[in-house]
Amino acid sequence: MITPSTPVHATAPSRSQVPPGSRGRLVTDAPTRAFHALFALSFVGAYLTAESEYWRLLHVTLGYTFAGLLLFRLLYGLVGPRQVRLSVLWRKVTGALQWPRTLWTTRGLQASVWKQAPQAGMALTIGLILLLVCPLALTGHATYNDWGDWIGGEWLEELHELAANTTLALVLAHMGLIALLSLIRRQNQAMPMITGRLPGNGPSPVKHNHLWLAILVVLGVCAFWGWQLFSGQPLG
Repeated sequence: MITPSTPVHATAPSRSQVPPGSRGRLVTDAPTRAFHALFALSFVGAYLTAESEYWRLLHVTLGYTFAGLLLFRLLYGLVGPRQVRLSVLWRKVTGALQWPRTLWTTRGLQASVWKQAPQAGMALTIGLILLLVCPLALTGHATYNDWGDWIGGEWLEELHELAANTTLALVLAHMGLIALLSLIRRQNQAMPMITGRLPGNGPSPVKHNHLWLAILVVLGVCAFWGWQLFSGQPLG
């Protein structure tokens, strides 16, 4: 998965144009990369342990981590640097929703409109994944605490599974769109979430890396995991 601050529109010169030893331009800060890695790890781990009673504690712990990371991202999107603001994501999502109308008005004849499709799809998958975290976490919490026993029926568990499977489908679609966009632009669109940089000279869109905040996020998650797993009693 790529978070809202991912510069999917960024382009870079070919390797032959990049001076040797150049670190490139900083396009994704450290807290965003830490969030992205932990967010992906939490979802994949929770999904893989969903059907196992033996790994239930780990499943619940990763589920709460998934929800807690969303809370961090929302707060960071309100007070963080401009490139990670929620308003940027909102503009990307609303712009993506306008893409079918653009395709209709041009009757699909303009190649430039079709080239916008992967980027529009990426914006939509990001928005939908973040939107699904709340129902996924809430139904998981309700299922773990057996709320369905007094509400009636197993619909909470079924809704939780539906949200999880839908999220997985969106994640896979997002990864496919990253691969497609990388082929179109001949540039690895996943690298900014790994290194934070794209090759090339010129000013960096991200002025401050905020490594200290990324370290705090990682330490906070590790502390929560340690408390949950060693106590043997999941939160809630």
